[in-house]
Amino acid sequence: MNRELISHLAHAHHPVAAPLSDTAVARLLDRALPRGTERVLDLGCGPGEWLLRALRDRPGTRGVGVDISATALDRAASTARALGLSDRLTLHRQPAADHTAPHPYDLVLSIGATHAFGGLLPTLDALRAHLAPGGHVLLGEGYWEHPPTPGDLDTIGPLADLPTTVDQVTAAGWTPVYGHLSTREERDDYEWSWTGSLAAWALDHPDHPDGAEALATATAHRAEWLGGYRATWGFATLLLRRTTA
Repeated sequence: MNRELISHLAHAHHPVAAPLSDTAVARLLDRALPRGTERVLDLGCGPGEWLLRALRDRPGTRGVGVDISATALDRAASTARALGLSDRLTLHRQPAADHTAPHPYDLVLSIGATHAFGGLLPTLDALRAHLAPGGHVLLGEGYWEHPPTPGDLDTIGPLADLPTTVDQVTAAGWTPVYGHLSTREERDDYEWSWTGSLAAWALDHPDHPDGAEALATATAHRAEWLGGYRATWGFATLLLRRTTA
């Protein structure tokens, strides 16, 4: 079962592919888009939920999304058509790190996608190249809320704690001007939605060739979460401006 299909099914009831509530997403976008006429770029946009919400509430805003998943981009395009936003949304299927643009953007997003650039600091370098003077970056990144176990490191990969993460960001020439730390409730809702949506699809499609694998994937993910990184992992979404040119 390919990762695109897994992600598509798992995010059926939580289209924001990160552990943030609808209220938190709206508040961050309000801070990041004060004029409502900005140009927005999302590198690793998935199904485009951040872009769609930004455009839906701001008729003067235009957005560009970049992702490698055809399934996710098809979903973004379909939702944009249903909302009447297609004329203000452009989608590109390509690696986020390979994207080039004809002009800078007022807001550049990378939410939970630093792996696409090789880590936190390379991501910030890549986002800087697309940012207009005075613009904002909205960066979503995991961190260790408590010391991880070896199993957590195997599941999640190398992360820093929150103070170290922010220190790395500021040392790279960025200043946080707002932020959101996902609550336990938000993180639990995301994980229950991810595992539950995938498992429900498998139960609803017992004869599908991928049904058994989908259920096994949901079961394994739930075990890794409940028995492991639920106690250690956090997620921060930082609104940043350039400290230095």
